[in-house]
Amino acid sequence: MRSFAVHSLAKVASIAAGITLGRKTSETELTDVPYLRVANVQDGFLSLGDVKTVAATQKEITKWSLQNGDLLLTEGGDLDKLGRGACWSNQIPLCIHQNHIFRVRLPLDRYDPDFVSFQMAAPYGKKYFLAHAKKTTGIATINQQVLGAFPLISPPLEEQRQIARRLKARLEEAENARRASVGQASEADALINSIYRAAFQSIVPIAVPPALGAPPTGWSWLRLTDVARLESGHTPSRSRPDWWGGDVSWISLTEIRALDGQWVESTHLRTNAAGIANSAARILPCGTVCFSRTASVGFVAMMAQPMATSQDFANWVCGDGLDPEFLMYALIRSRRELRELATGATHKTIYMPTLEAFHVCAPDPDTQRRIVAALKPRLADAATLRAALHEQMADLTALPQRLLAQAFKD
Repeated sequence: MRSFAVHSLAKVASIAAGITLGRKTSETELTDVPYLRVANVQDGFLSLGDVKTVAATQKEITKWSLQNGDLLLTEGGDLDKLGRGACWSNQIPLCIHQNHIFRVRLPLDRYDPDFVSFQMAAPYGKKYFLAHAKKTTGIATINQQVLGAFPLISPPLEEQRQIARRLKARLEEAENARRASVGQASEADALINSIYRAAFQSIVPIAVPPALGAPPTGWSWLRLTDVARLESGHTPSRSRPDWWGGDVSWISLTEIRALDGQWVESTHLRTNAAGIANSAARILPCGTVCFSRTASVGFVAMMAQPMATSQDFANWVCGDGLDPEFLMYALIRSRRELRELATGATHKTIYMPTLEAFHVCAPDPDTQRRIVAALKPRLADAATLRAALHEQMADLTALPQRLLAQAFKD
């Protein structure tokens, strides 16, 4: 953008906060009127699918009623709520706004509201708001004085309109592409689910009685503890730094999402022989199947080396009748159903009595290994596709800020 005059927002616009909810009034003649909350104001658009109502007096309705062209800007809260802005275009016949939203009323013969909204949503605006916000842990807010001092770039009105039109068109294209990418990513997830269903002949292969479906021909239900040894884990004392940072890999909830469905060669968190000796943790053998049972329930990995886990895992050491990779994929295939077995008010957990009741539906070991051999390359191809689509989706999600940054350079 070429160099243009810069004016403080308060010099060219009126700024007002909205109605305070929960206020007291002595008046009895109140009218229920729609009002906008912070959740309704997003960057560049208004989300009006869930608009609440508030009882207000006629004076309050007159004072805070929105007019076509009003710019709405959030004062903050969580960092992602700081300085979100969008324009009001009479989407609802009569509407007011919450006190955590600032209304900016611009002279429409000098300023295009969309142009101003885009300017505030751009890195140029975000940088200003963040620099001048009042901050506490994870929270940032601006007051009316900070908003009023916003350095508003002020090209001629017609140029503002041209810039706004171009940005609207490009942002709409970006949003359409992002939505298409989201749909493609969902299709990739569905493809992976279909691969699992086909491999396990449309059954949920890990379950607890009585929810054991009819097994496919040649398959049978087995109590999991009859074909695999169930082990738990433990955490060496955190108050003993000398028990940490050693040569024993230790699988924890902090890493399990990234390790899901994989052979684990090593972990970031590591303990040592003293940590193992002075805790209930055990070094388990290569091939142990690790299932997260607390908080992040249902993620599964396999040990490629002897290592230990936290107590948040149920670990199975398979016998000759059960291929460990077959078990890992069976647990992943059954993830949704197994999560329903978790209980607890704060952190959902699958407790040991339930884990001990797990049954696995499986064919003979040779067939298990053939299923695994056919399943792995199909999953690898699908995972590569999904990763590419998620990367594309991330790029498209970031594209609006890049477009805005190009339009409003510091």
